[in-house]
Amino acid sequence: MSKHALPVTRAENFPDWYQAVVRDADMAEASPVRGCMVIKPWGYGVWELIQRQLDDRIKETGHENCYFPLFIPMSFIAKEAQHVEGFAKEMAVVTHHRLKNVNGKLEVDPEAELEEPLIVRPTSETIIGDAFNRWVQSYRDLPLLINQWANVVRWEMRTRLFLRTAEFLWQEGHTAHADEAEAREHTLRMLEVYREFAETVLAMPVIAGEKPENERFPGADNTYSIEAMMQDGKALQAGTSHYLGTHFAEAQDIRYQDKDGGQTLCHTTSWGVSTRMIGGVIMTHGDDDGLRLPPAIAPKQIVIVPMLRDKPEDADVLAYCDALQKDLAKRSAFGVGLRAFVDKKATRSADKRWNWVRRGAPLILEIGPRDAAGGQVTFMRRDQLRAGDKIASQALARDAFVDAAVGLLEEIQAALYADAKARLDGAITPIASFADLETYFGAAAEDDEAAAAFKGWARVSWSKPTGDALEAVAARLKALKLTIRNAPMAQPKAFGACIFTDAPGVEEVLIARSY
Repeated sequence: MSKHALPVTRAENFPDWYQAVVRDADMAEASPVRGCMVIKPWGYGVWELIQRQLDDRIKETGHENCYFPLFIPMSFIAKEAQHVEGFAKEMAVVTHHRLKNVNGKLEVDPEAELEEPLIVRPTSETIIGDAFNRWVQSYRDLPLLINQWANVVRWEMRTRLFLRTAEFLWQEGHTAHADEAEAREHTLRMLEVYREFAETVLAMPVIAGEKPENERFPGADNTYSIEAMMQDGKALQAGTSHYLGTHFAEAQDIRYQDKDGGQTLCHTTSWGVSTRMIGGVIMTHGDDDGLRLPPAIAPKQIVIVPMLRDKPEDADVLAYCDALQKDLAKRSAFGVGLRAFVDKKATRSADKRWNWVRRGAPLILEIGPRDAAGGQVTFMRRDQLRAGDKIASQALARDAFVDAAVGLLEEIQAALYADAKARLDGAITPIASFADLETYFGAAAEDDEAAAAFKGWARVSWSKPTGDALEAVAARLKALKLTIRNAPMAQPKAFGACIFTDAPGVEEVLIARSY
């Protein structure tokens, strides 16, 4: 048996390790369409659990789900200049509605050109704004709170499964409010929903804060994000929430009759997370044997592997496993029924075990004839898989294991979070000057991600420059392949001088290399 279940380790080549986890954990694969992915059942099972638990939280805040078309008229996009500029290079455009057979070959029918080109949805602010124009007439219609689970298309040139693909799945919320204060409060409320979800369900610690002006969502007054640290030290923007002011309301004429009979523009918000969260889970929790899934999002939380030997006692082992699975399924973990599964595939038991190790099943049980005869359970915790190079197994009496199962899953969830939180807290370094920042991060590797040494994040004081001054800051950071991630919500009472301008600092920001 090799030292590790994967062909490459994180230390050897983190990007290749990530691709190996996605492949060997059977999460997804590249599709015949360049830049797109096929999400396989295990990966989609994770997304379903993310969707289900986040959807509950969204509905608890008063939102209702709906669905809008995949195609958006180009004229809708053109109404919002800032929005167009932000997405123009990523938009897919439909210009014809029919093919025709020409000498046995399908070609675009030139007579089927659309009167107006259609944009394949990159995000839905404009078409939802058109609906809000019809749906909002009076102050009595506000606030209007909706959410959509959908796919979007952004024509990315450099793609990576889950992290950045031309088509991906996501959730996008959109709201309209009577005034600025209410809209801003809602923007931050949804940011907090994302923060709590990432930390309690994904076991992925994040830092919530505001994006700088040059990193805002196109057309937004303010953009906020949750940023997670991956095991290579890079930042992953795991979710965003935007206060859009009245920009989209002006473009789409979203007005309401106020209590005095006047016509007033609505203040709108939007916010979303995507299948990128799955990539974040992989890079936050995975190890050199594969994926380690937080139990809250594991499609199968407990996998029972019968140790069969083509002998008469195999029937007793299978019966014992089935009864154990039924007893476990009666328990509840994380508010729903516990997900236990007996793997009866006709393959070697050792191969099945390592398959579930790579997939990251939180608890893996190996039940042989002695276990069945003695009424015990031999199991391993995926988060504590190895003691040296040996598989770390434990044994409990059957009933004791059933009673302990939920607690074990909760311990695994907490342990994964604690491990990631310690890494995040220990890898944020205060930096007092731009020279120190350059020294800390070193020269940017051109394209060789594998060769980049681990660096965490820098926390620096800055004066919040705008306009040309901010563009100059962004250019200096770009030369080091760095970006400002956000200004954390939790700020100190005093600040040093800005490392970019030497002016008095007004807040601290996080700087990192990122995905």
